[in-house]
Amino acid sequence: MDNPVRRTVAIGLLGVQKDAGGDESRWNRWRPTISLCQHEDLLIDRLELLVQADAHTSKLAEQVTRDLAGVSPETEVHRHDVAFRNPWDFAEVYAVLRDFADAYPFDEENEDYLVHITTGTHVVQICLFLLTETRHFPARLIQTSPPRGRQPGPGGYSIIDLDLSRYGALAARFETERAEGVSFLKNGIATRNPGFNALMDRIEQVSLASDAPILLTGATGVGKTRLAQRIFELKKRHRNVEGQLVEVNCATLRGDTAMSALFGHERGAFTGASTRRAGLLRAAHEGLLFLDEIGELGLDEQATLLRAIEEGVFLPVGSDRPVESRFQLIAGTNRDLSVAVSEGSFREDLLARIDLWSFDLPALKDRPEDIEPNLEWELATQSEASGKRLVIGAAARRRFLSFARHPETTWPGNFRDFNAALTRLVTLSPNGRITAAAVEEEIGRLRTSWARRRSAGTDFPHLADVLGEDAASELDLFDRVQLEGVIDTCRRSATLSDAGRRLFSVSRTKKSSRNDADRLKKYLARFGLAWSDVRA
Repeated sequence: MDNPVRRTVAIGLLGVQKDAGGDESRWNRWRPTISLCQHEDLLIDRLELLVQADAHTSKLAEQVTRDLAGVSPETEVHRHDVAFRNPWDFAEVYAVLRDFADAYPFDEENEDYLVHITTGTHVVQICLFLLTETRHFPARLIQTSPPRGRQPGPGGYSIIDLDLSRYGALAARFETERAEGVSFLKNGIATRNPGFNALMDRIEQVSLASDAPILLTGATGVGKTRLAQRIFELKKRHRNVEGQLVEVNCATLRGDTAMSALFGHERGAFTGASTRRAGLLRAAHEGLLFLDEIGELGLDEQATLLRAIEEGVFLPVGSDRPVESRFQLIAGTNRDLSVAVSEGSFREDLLARIDLWSFDLPALKDRPEDIEPNLEWELATQSEASGKRLVIGAAARRRFLSFARHPETTWPGNFRDFNAALTRLVTLSPNGRITAAAVEEEIGRLRTSWARRRSAGTDFPHLADVLGEDAASELDLFDRVQLEGVIDTCRRSATLSDAGRRLFSVSRTKKSSRNDADRLKKYLARFGLAWSDVRA
């Protein structure tokens, strides 16, 4: 059975100036709507003629319809009145044309559509282009042009398909640009892990197409901060962001200062607020805000942040006048926020808002095939920074890669450990050449360090939970033992004063002033901690 012949339908606006003409001299002039239907190699089966609704244009439309019947009797002309009060008003023109496109009964199975962009104001032409590009008109563009010189005839035409994937050279160019974007996110490192490369592909796609929040999850040291920086730089290159990148480690925001740091405060809002403070969210206006360790924010800060994300406004501390800040949020965390929600330490509505695009960055131990390209990148980067060529001997390379890719090598600090190891190897290697002996020494150092961290995390679980294993391992054993007991007591106490009474139950009897809460507060402050930190 033969396939039915597809019909060609053109959609275009009547040209008030270009299509004008009432006497016989009109045939001596080139008129774009008439010429559209005069080409022997292009049969227009139906013309959807958009006409501005006024008396003068209505008469012109009747004349053009009669002329079209004479030059192309095969063409059906359907007239549609459109109401442009001001054809130079972009918002109005776009809305009118969008309404027409939304209501039109397109039949793509049986008809091909062309949108004529030669007539109308420049605003009309731009709106027709945009609506075709976004597939509101499922069509190709057609542009007609007058004959050269004074030659008779309909002139020329060109058809433009905005589906650029159909153009081989252009498609190849866009694919190259896309690959460069992904390579940009990976810092130019030729990573080999298929899962990681697919993840970077998706992050690049989302970063350029959306301003919605992005949640980066993964263990400490997997590269969340660096990836957020690269996303910002990528968006900047593509002019998708105008403001600056503002980075905040939420774990450093303690107690009452957190609200002020994030949202700003008015002068006199609290004791010590001698000047007005804008806050980090306002600094991120029209830019990108990266909140690392977002799970460490208090519930009050989370509530204010949620409003800022959803409405673009928030109240600085001590102010009753909302402040506007529009920004894209990238949040990072090494915690399972769904568990934090069930424990009551993280708002469920905030998690739902920032979890639209969630990407879990794999640990270094799960990407053994990427160890070697990262080694090469580190050597090249440090060579450039030091101004001298840095190399690793063949035997040293084999030994390092054998250790680094071994299943028992867990890299608990991920790229922080990896980068630090390479930095030490480069620094301690004479003449810029890393030797096998230097590699063996570094392997021993890493094993000792990791064993110490495991001990700190195993023997002092409260301490590792509050400070993190890395920070806990840097304390003297004396301090670790003492602080572990203090945190344990605090977590079994209802209030700061209650914990103080338990901890100082003997010495307090020998003091005339028994401010146990103050003594405990000062002790915790020595380690950069507050009551809320140890109770979390």
